[in-house]
Amino acid sequence: MKYNTLANQKSIDITTAALRAKGIETYVVRTKAEALEQIKHIIPPGASVMNGASVTLEQIGFVDYLKLGTHGWNNLHKPVNAETDPAKRAILRKQAALSDFYLGSVHALVENGEFIVASNTGSQLPHIAFTSPNLIFVVGTHKIVPTLTEGIKRLEEYVVPLEDAHMKKLHGTGTHLNKILISKGESPFLKRRIHFILIQESLGF
Repeated sequence: MKYNTLANQKSIDITTAALRAKGIETYVVRTKAEALEQIKHIIPPGASVMNGASVTLEQIGFVDYLKLGTHGWNNLHKPVNAETDPAKRAILRKQAALSDFYLGSVHALVENGEFIVASNTGSQLPHIAFTSPNLIFVVGTHKIVPTLTEGIKRLEEYVVPLEDAHMKKLHGTGTHLNKILISKGESPFLKRRIHFILIQESLGF
């Protein structure tokens, strides 16, 4: 299976229906510009915002837009990045896990609505698993796979080598597949809102 090939319309329709059946608000857009506009529409002024490291978010222009500060959101990255003391910075990063909105992508999206997010440190996983009441995932349709088994294979054989090379280029050190979150659903008791923006472009890994 080629993991960088965009899903066909049938696969997108199946996946979209499965996500919506799980109570996940799902949008299908054609371009990264449309994806960014959808994010702007979802997040209200005054909301606190945090995002994980994501090539997809960089490519759609979200990271640069967040840094501009013209959006009216509370950018929780700003105080974290401004803090020079490592211990204080670590505390701020943990406090940011309580953000109103968390944005990221996934490493595989299964046609039945399940999805996989992997991490070296696990810093983004609390947001996804529990702490942030609103999640926005921006996902290229090349990440759609037919089964969870195929999703794990995509992660291990395709994503990790690319991410490892990417991190070595940026920081001189690679990554490790230390922690994996598999989401099969969300308890309605928590009243969380999850959004998937599916882009018909090959973005991210």
